[in-house]
This record gives sequence, structure tokens and C-alpha cells, in this order.
Amino acid sequence: MEFFKNFGLSLNTTFANITVGRMLVSISILFVFLLFKQIFSKIIIKILKRMAQKTKTTLDDELIATTEPPIRFLIGAFGFYFAFIYLNLGTTYNLAASKALLSLVIFALSWTLYRAENLFSKTLEKFFKKQNYEVALSFIPFFNKFIKFSIIAFASMLIIQAWGYNIGALITGLGIGGLAVALAAKDTLANMFGSIMILFDRPFKIGDWIKTSSTEGVVEDIGFRSTKIRTFEKSLVSVPNSQIANEPIENYSLRQRRRIKFTIGVTYSTPKDKLKQAVDDIRGMLIEHPDIYNGTLLVYFNEFADSSLNIFIYCFTNTAVWEDYLNIRQDVNLKIISIMEKLGIEFAFPSMSIYMENQNDSK
Repeated sequence: MEFFKNFGLSLNTTFANITVGRMLVSISILFVFLLFKQIFSKIIIKILKRMAQKTKTTLDDELIATTEPPIRFLIGAFGFYFAFIYLNLGTTYNLAASKALLSLVIFALSWTLYRAENLFSKTLEKFFKKQNYEVALSFIPFFNKFIKFSIIAFASMLIIQAWGYNIGALITGLGIGGLAVALAAKDTLANMFGSIMILFDRPFKIGDWIKTSSTEGVVEDIGFRSTKIRTFEKSLVSVPNSQIANEPIENYSLRQRRRIKFTIGVTYSTPKDKLKQAVDDIRGMLIEHPDIYNGTLLVYFNEFADSSLNIFIYCFTNTAVWEDYLNIRQDVNLKIISIMEKLGIEFAFPSMSIYMENQNDSK
């Protein structure tokens, strides 16, 4: 009995106005929360991970890995809070502890969102790759940094407000500063919006042959600020996206076929029937040609030129590949030469006839 009596007296002993008994209970509360934290980490998380491994998707596995550290942090934070509140140090200290707990909760939630953003970026990257959105891939690092910065800024303002500080003046100051930065970086903002327009309109992709009012070549890279185009002189041109977004863009790579358009001239000495036969033979050759598109095909004697009778030829190839187009056009040209040689028709060339009149001197 004496032992319990002495033990009870020792529990009532105070240090800094806190009894030993209250200290022991507070430590016990903290111990229970820390024990639950270990149980959560060692047992519950393992069970959840095993369940997630049985599913076909990896999204649940990554979500568990993302939320595990913030949840363990929150368990410890609540343990310290309840242990501190049980000490009952007074209203002022309890209020400070409540503000501290709220700040830690905001921090943990922001930490979770911050970690989840990486998961969101990976999912977005997989989607863009699957849909062949090459332009959008270049924006992912920017969106990643922007979202993370926004999370940090928003969480900081909430924590400042939780401690009773007025953030209205801070936001006003940031607004004025942001306006000054926006005015100073208007070209950068214009390029950003130009990039967004390219992202949604998708007028071209990497590897396309495009032509604008300022340049022509093959797109090598589409960045956040500019687009790099390799010209046919092999020089690399960086064009601001704001400029490209406001210019007409001709994308040759989206063509399904290429056009053949030219005029051949024959001499004025060509008989009418041979000229008509040449037109019919050329038209028939193009209709039967396996590499010529039959949808639009025009062959007509259309002009009395200064030095020739002109035959107009207009058609399309079945391919848009440059080298294949050149081979097809060469074959068409050689066949036209064969037709003219067969009919005995001569090609005309620019010439001038001079007529001289002889007059006898009158006596």
C-alpha cells in the first residue's frame, strides 16, 4: 500500500505546472499514435500494395506510393497535437497548437498534391504519345513546374492565413508585381499563347514540310517559345510561336498527291490533225498511267503563242513523296517525247523571223 501511496504522490508532483501523471499520459498518447504510424507503414500499406498488384492498372500502385509519406506524416502530427493538448498549458498554447496542426494538415495535403502532379504528368505524357500529340509533349515540363509552383504558393497563403495574418495586402502586391512582370514579358506571353494555339489546332507536327510567309522547311522541334525549322539550305531557323500562330501555314506533308502542271509548245508547221492526235495520245497515256490520279486530268490545245502552238497539261500524281514524284514526272515527260517522235511533231522554241524586201532602184 505504501508503494501505491508513494506512486500516487509522485504522479502529482509538478514540473513547470505540469504533473508527472499528465506527462505520462501525454507520452502514452504520443506513443499510441507513433505505434499506429508503424502499423500503418508495415501492415496496412503492405496489404494495400498486395491488393493493388492484383489489378491490371499501375495507377493504384502509384497512388499508394504517392499518399503513403503524407499520411504517415499526418499521423505523427496528430499524435504530437493530442499529446500537447492533454498537457493543458493554457488557452494561448492550445490555440497555437491548433494553428500549428492546421498548418501541418495544409502542408500534408499540398505535399500529396505535389507528389500526385508527377503521376498526372506521366499519365498525360502517355496519352499525348498515344494520340501522337508531339506538340503537347513539349508543354508538359512547363505545366509540371507551373502546377507545382501554384500548389506551393496557394499552400503558403493558406498557412499564413491560418496564423491570422491578412494576405489581402500580399495578394494586392503580388497582383501589381504580376502586372509589371506581364508588361515586361509580353513577348514571352505572346509566344506562350501562340504555343497553346499550335497545341490545339495542330497545323503541323515534327517532320512536316511547311511553308509560311517568312520561311519554308522541315519542322525539327516545337518548343514552348519557338519552332525550329530546317530549311532546304540546311540552315536552322527559330521562328517565335506567336509569329507562326498569326501566319498562314501551308503544310505540304498533309498532301496526298502532287500536281503536274506545264505547257509544251509545238511548231506552227504542225498539221491540225496531228496536233489533235497528240492531244488525244497524251491524254490517253495519262489516263492509263498507274501513277497518275484520274480524278482531275486536263490536256488541251489552248493557246496560239508567239512561237508555238501550246498544249496545256494538268494532272496529279498518286503520291506526295518528292523523289517518287520526280520519277513519275520524268516518266511522263519521256512518254510525251515518244508520242511526239511517233507523230513526227517538232517541239517549238523561241524564234524570230525576219523578212527582207528587195527593191530595185528606179531610174
